[in-house]
Amino acid sequence: MADNKLYEILGVPRSASESEIKRSYHKLAKEFHPDKNPAAGDKFKEISYAYEVLSDTKKRQIYDKYGLKGLQEGGQGGGFPPDDLFGHFFGDIFGMGGGSRGRGPARGEDTMHPLKVSLEDMYMGKTTKLQLSKNVICGPCKGIGGKPGSVVTCKDCHGQGVKVSYQQIAPHMTRQFQSRCPTCHGQGETINEKDKCPKCKGKKVLNETKILEVHIEKGMRENQKIFFRGEGDQQPDTQPGDVIIVLQQKPHDIFQRTGDDLVIKHEITLTEALCGFEFVIKHLDGRDLLVRHTPGEVIKPGDLKGIQGEGMPQFKNPFEKGNLYIKFDVVFPENNFATEEQLKQIETVLPPRPAFVMPTGEDVEEVNLMEYTASERGRGREEAYASDDEEHMHAGPGVQCAHQ
Repeated sequence: MADNKLYEILGVPRSASESEIKRSYHKLAKEFHPDKNPAAGDKFKEISYAYEVLSDTKKRQIYDKYGLKGLQEGGQGGGFPPDDLFGHFFGDIFGMGGGSRGRGPARGEDTMHPLKVSLEDMYMGKTTKLQLSKNVICGPCKGIGGKPGSVVTCKDCHGQGVKVSYQQIAPHMTRQFQSRCPTCHGQGETINEKDKCPKCKGKKVLNETKILEVHIEKGMRENQKIFFRGEGDQQPDTQPGDVIIVLQQKPHDIFQRTGDDLVIKHEITLTEALCGFEFVIKHLDGRDLLVRHTPGEVIKPGDLKGIQGEGMPQFKNPFEKGNLYIKFDVVFPENNFATEEQLKQIETVLPPRPAFVMPTGEDVEEVNLMEYTASERGRGREEAYASDDEEHMHAGPGVQCAHQ
């Protein structure tokens, strides 16, 4: 019988389209969000997980074919919840009795792989191939390491893989410490040299190269993780860990990303800032965006203007995009760019200068402006300090006025 629990949670049929699933999720999420309905925390978790599965094409296919159990047991590159969380969460909600399961074999460590991707890849999506070197169970000996019956418990460590030693540090006082067994190299078992598997030399595993296809979806972000379940190193009697791809965004020459928004910097001349301009932005997907600004609408240095819907696509919802923002820097002309007559003509079209009233009296002093540089300012401070030090040096410590 088909498993319909997740569809029932969202209140949609199995034939529901992506847009129907999305609309139902948003409606239910608003109704049962903990901020609005504090008592509905578990219900909100159900809704969120149901949408996570049914909005993902691969997860939905696995769920439609195998049900919740299929999600628990499989799914390459899925991002499914760990077994313990799955059993606890759905055991409570759906009565699956997850707590009664046995612990199973030990689980190997996960393997992290950084993958550098361009901003263009995150904008348009891309499938790239990653070459992975991993350990796999030796086929000829099936992970035994030698002939059947040739593996024996290490006599020196009694199968513990470690040896316990004692060191006397004082009369009637000893210290106990452990070290890896040198005989079995911490394996707890040994194999005679003549009985070792000729393929793996008794190591039980072989190193092989595997090619993984990494699907970079539109809207993915820096440090986002892509999971390949069970693709980690293999060891006998051990459940393989996961291979986790961690995306690292390469710096871009033009665009900077802020969430789902993009920001670029653009220089314009003073003439363009006052009289309008046109320029083209080459977008991440190769499109040319023609930007026009109306003459007379003044752009000031540092102004930020936005273009709606031309930012990054949203992850899992690529038809919705952020905005593209342009930060303007106005480049002013050099000194003496116009004659006195031209400056008078320019002044006729600009806002009038504020009225100036010359102060009167003996305390009025005219000063000259100079170019400011950090080095000039520092040199001024140094000269002031030097003059102070010189005065102190001439006075000297302990110099007193003479008394007549």
